[in-house]
Order: sequence, then C-alpha cells, then structure tokens
Amino acid sequence: MRIAEFVETVGQEGRLFAAAAERADAAAPVATCPGWLMRDLVIHLGSVHRWATAFVAEGGQQPVGLPEAPELSDDALVPWFREGHGRLVETLSSAPPDLACWTFLPASSPVAFWTRRQAHETAVHRVDAEIARGGQLSSLRPAFAADGIDELLAGFYPGAASVLRVESPKTLRFRATDVPEATWTLHLSDGQPRAERTEAGAADCVYEGTAADLYLVLWNRLPLDAVTITGDIAVAHLLRDLTSS
Repeated sequence: MRIAEFVETVGQEGRLFAAAAERADAAAPVATCPGWLMRDLVIHLGSVHRWATAFVAEGGQQPVGLPEAPELSDDALVPWFREGHGRLVETLSSAPPDLACWTFLPASSPVAFWTRRQAHETAVHRVDAEIARGGQLSSLRPAFAADGIDELLAGFYPGAASVLRVESPKTLRFRATDVPEATWTLHLSDGQPRAERTEAGAADCVYEGTAADLYLVLWNRLPLDAVTITGDIAVAHLLRDLTSS
C-alpha cells in the first residue's frame, strides 16, 4: 500500500472509532482489552495519536513515553480524541518524504513507518470500540488487512523474541483466501521468531480465512474459530497464549 492510502485509512478508521465511542457509554467494558473501559480506550488511542504526531512534526530522534493521560469529563472524551486525530492526519499528510525521526520497526522511510503503524493502531482499536459498543463491525479492506498481518508477523513478532519462544520448534502457516499470494509461514523456536512470505515446507497447523478475519484473529480480536485451522490446534492455542501475555 502507498503512503497516501495509509493516511486515508488513518482518517477513516479514526472517524469510525469516534463514532463508536460516541455511541457507547464511557464506562462500557472493552472485552478485547481486559480491564479497560471505553474511557481508557479513548484516552489511550488519543494519546498514541498525539505521541505519533510529535515525532513526525518535530523530528524527534529518541524514544519517549506516551503523554500523561488528561483528566476529562465523559462529554469531553470524543471531542478531545477528534482534535488529536485531526492533527495526526494533517501532520502525516504534510510530512516531507525525507523526514528523519525515530521509528521502532523496519520501514522504507519514517513517513512510511508512521503512516502504516498509525493506520493499523487505529484500525485495531476501532474494532475494540465497536465490540464494546455492540453491533456489527465495520469492514476492513483485504489488502490493508493483509498488510497488517505482514506487519505483525514480520515486524512485531521478531522483536518479541523474549515472549515468542518455545522449547520444541513449531511452524504455523497463515493463508488469506481473498488476497492473491497472501501466505505466511511462522517459525517458532527457543530463538528469534522468523516469518516468511511462503507456502514452502510442512506446518504444524494452518490458518485459513479472509485477510480481515486472519488479521483480527492474530491481533486476538476474534476467537480462533473465526478462521479455519487444520493440523495441531494446540499450536494455535499456544500462539494465542504467548501473544496474550
């Protein structure tokens, strides 16, 4: 996906998030973020947006923590979120191609990193908000969901070697049924996890489903039975346990 498409997605997903938050009670529990209420979710995503905006706008070279959570009334939550979201979209849209700033996953450029990361951050939490609100989930474009699977498997998982380790090597395959050649093979061991965009080799278990369903299953936003899993289902439960800790 191109940078402009990611920026567009940040905008769209943020608007959907705000709409869901507006319709939900601020004290509604967020089932997919145990221990959080809708208020916590809104403040978290609004803080992440402001955090990301600062790196892109100011060119910060060193990592810093999220800004301190504000004290807001229930009525002020969504307007506060919309303000920060709007500034994020504007900042990403106007970021120069040669921007230099801190990032934390491999990318072709800092602009490519931050637009992609904020698109997926916002999309996953939009799903959280819609689940908390109740009712049907908004759809995810297959190509975007496939990109998110790639970011998770090839970006986040290798960086989580201290968590994603197993004594006995396991191989998992993920196949999106609605995106051509969207298949990944994940190798788990007592070392760094390794993901490849390939069908090659045997796998202990195979996940098959739409890119959107796979994306949300891997982000632990849908149950495992939202996709078809063949082979050793215990390996799928093992991955979920490891990524839920």
